[in-house]
Amino acid sequence: MRFTALVVFVLGVAAVAAAQTTTPWDYEGKRGALVWGKLDPAYRACSHGHEQSPIDIRGARLNKALQPIEFHYIAGPVTLENNGHTIEVHVDPGSYIVAGGVRYELVEFDFHHPSEETVKGKLSDMDVQLLHKSADGKLAVLAVRLLEDPGSPNATLAALWPHLPKTAGTTEKVADMISPGGLLPAGRSYWTYMGSLTTPPCIEGVRWFVFEQELSLSRDQLRAFAAIFKVNTRPLQDPHGRRIEANE
Repeated sequence: MRFTALVVFVLGVAAVAAAQTTTPWDYEGKRGALVWGKLDPAYRACSHGHEQSPIDIRGARLNKALQPIEFHYIAGPVTLENNGHTIEVHVDPGSYIVAGGVRYELVEFDFHHPSEETVKGKLSDMDVQLLHKSADGKLAVLAVRLLEDPGSPNATLAALWPHLPKTAGTTEKVADMISPGGLLPAGRSYWTYMGSLTTPPCIEGVRWFVFEQELSLSRDQLRAFAAIFKVNTRPLQDPHGRRIEANE
């Protein structure tokens, strides 16, 4: 059973990776976010989709039927990868959430500077996005906004940041036991909506959960990431009348 679960997880990760094509893209310039949809037919949704992310969170409606997210994160070694666009943190299989009665396995998490989502037009200094995948291929992203507080370093980032790979295409392994739960705020209230991946090919049908409470990081932690990625944020997308709901 343990081997079968590992195979399923690896295949799931491979499926997410396979969705990414090799056509180069960037956040600015000739291959910037405004022209992603023209760079490759596989990126068409980036320009023509109607459920694109990120969006500005405002006007959320309370839905008392929404249940709290169940977290089943475990600590373990991780691998940090600089993919040229962000730092991806790859985790061992075993961590998962249950949201809306669906189990989603944690695949990886990555960071953006500044935050991609806004709340009533306000950006945060950074965000971390945790990507999950269900057994039938559905994707869910948990977004936690990070706000600079000079005297409040984040303990999980403190364990990861000394290993940040500064060159695109390089990786660094962290043997310490890292728990993704250290990147979750104490308050678990969230906003949710249907969106997309925020990088090409901008796949839609992704369930987003954006936590209402921000998490702090220190000025040094913010500067360390910004020294590698000055800006790696996709511009806000048209909500096209999408419903944003709050669980409390």
